[in-house]
Amino acid sequence: MSVDPSVPMNYVDDDASSGSGDDVNMLDGHNKRQSVTPSSSGRRKRSRKATGDAIVDAMLEIAAASKMRASAIMKNEDRFSISRCIKVLDEMQGVDQRIYFLALDLFENPNAREIFISLKSVKRLLWLQGKCSSLSS
Repeated sequence: MSVDPSVPMNYVDDDASSGSGDDVNMLDGHNKRQSVTPSSSGRRKRSRKATGDAIVDAMLEIAAASKMRASAIMKNEDRFSISRCIKVLDEMQGVDQRIYFLALDLFENPNAREIFISLKSVKRLLWLQGKCSSLSS
């Protein structure tokens, strides 16, 4: 066996065709390929548990946000409810019986209820009169 002068003296080649995946090819005392050690099952379980906990936390936050949104919608619907519109209508001055009963039909529309309640009190009667005249024609 002759020594090739181009190869360093401390190069070690242990049966490179072994296929074991644990080649020990040393060049100047350093590994040519770094091995990856598999993580322990304990770390994987903790990682899965942490991920699971994060998912549960996120789902709880989504549920809480959904409840808050539903509550806000309910408050909004209560604010523009038919009964609230009728109460405001009953408190208004100068509403004749024809406009009163046409307004009740108009209050079946959620958008009309919102407009009615949102208008300033001095504008409500004018708006109702305009809507009722267009409904009756």
